[in-house]
Amino acid sequence: MGGALSRSLLDAVQAPARQSASLEATDHRPWPVPETSWVMGQTWDELLFAHWRASADALRSHLPEGLELDLFEDEAWIGVTPFRVTGLRARGLPPLPVISSFLEVNTRTYVTAGGKPGIWFFSLDAESDLAVKAARRAYKLPYFRADMRAEWRDGRLRYESTRRGGERAALRVGYRPIGDVIDADPSSLAHFLTERYCLYTEDAGRLKRAEIHHEPWPLQPAEAEIEENTMPPSGIELLEEASLLHFSARQDVVIWQLRDA
Repeated sequence: MGGALSRSLLDAVQAPARQSASLEATDHRPWPVPETSWVMGQTWDELLFAHWRASADALRSHLPEGLELDLFEDEAWIGVTPFRVTGLRARGLPPLPVISSFLEVNTRTYVTAGGKPGIWFFSLDAESDLAVKAARRAYKLPYFRADMRAEWRDGRLRYESTRRGGERAALRVGYRPIGDVIDADPSSLAHFLTERYCLYTEDAGRLKRAEIHHEPWPLQPAEAEIEENTMPPSGIELLEEASLLHFSARQDVVIWQLRDA
């Protein structure tokens, strides 16, 4: 217990420098970083990218006006990504104890507007009340409070999430990396699904965009046993049982303020 706590504290101390240093590598980006200053840093640990093909028409029905569904070789994709947020902080401040780390699950698809491909979140479930309230207010994102836990057991990360209230939205999965880090080719599906440098949302009928920066994703092939997945919204059916799986041990991220798209 003491060793784990010491590592956690050390990681919190090191996170700001790592997040800021991510801006030293920008050649991989599809467009330049914004000229304005970023406002928030985060680190995403032990993340699983689980993707399935889905009906393009079903996905489009959930998108606001002005946002186009982004397809890969004429196919649409939906992703579910469980991970742990660490090192959450405002620019210029250190991560605060306890509230800077929490579990989160995102359910997402891929979109584009104004020549900038990005991410549309159907939902973001988190175990932190503060994170849910703050993200809803500052980024107008569909965050929900969930009961969550994650632990390594028998060589797999056992991850469980159940949304509080309303229609059941739950994820129960055990996953692990099964290979070395890959260098995703820019023309590959893995690159298309992960190398995204903005998110989109809607506020009072207006399309909004938040710019994001990180280094290229350190992806590893993964395997997973998915016992339950009711995260996709109603009306969106996964078109296959087998999913495309990738693991990433860590990604440091900086995020800009929400702006009109």
